[in-house]
Amino acid sequence: MTHDMMQALSRRFALAEQDAGEFAHMKVKGMRFTLHAYEAAGLGHVSVMTATGFLGLMRMDTVIVNPTQIDLPLFSYDRIQAAGNDTLIMELYDTLLTGYDPAPLQAVAARYAALPDRNSGAHWYDGIRLAPAVSKKGKKITPALDEMTAAFWEAYLALPAEQVTDPAAKQAKARAYVDGLLRQGGPSTDVFKKEMGEQATAALFRKVLFATE
Repeated sequence: MTHDMMQALSRRFALAEQDAGEFAHMKVKGMRFTLHAYEAAGLGHVSVMTATGFLGLMRMDTVIVNPTQIDLPLFSYDRIQAAGNDTLIMELYDTLLTGYDPAPLQAVAARYAALPDRNSGAHWYDGIRLAPAVSKKGKKITPALDEMTAAFWEAYLALPAEQVTDPAAKQAKARAYVDGLLRQGGPSTDVFKKEMGEQATAALFRKVLFATE
């Protein structure tokens, strides 16, 4: 799906690839990661991370949008395929300076409400996670999850949003979220910190994944 998502993105915004440096290729906890980062003109920073491991039996994909140029929420996509299960997580975080209309995204979520939900548990960032949040998991539902991803992604990219007139204030909100992940943790953050250490994880998150510095 990451290829399709980037194709859809490139139809709306011109992409310029950025140097991911030492993080372009990593091995973490038996998984081989490939990371690409882009500047999307008129949108902001976009990162795409893919990982495979365990003889190809597990695959993980991540897409992050830190919209620094228009006032959209921060977007996070995670897809995990392992042991016959397919997990889809799409979340929006409040880095807004004004507000946004969630109705187009809620309409997509409603269309796929019958897909099995995943219990995401409680986390420190629940207070800034915006509706709708998608968390699905099941077997033999990959085509439906692909359809939902494409529809949700297109709806997100098409959301009406004003141009950011205070980039520093917008970036400060994204930075607060990322700093919170580094201080208080998260499912993937904790794995990286354990395997790479706090300093390398902070550099990965702040410089490449979210580009908050």
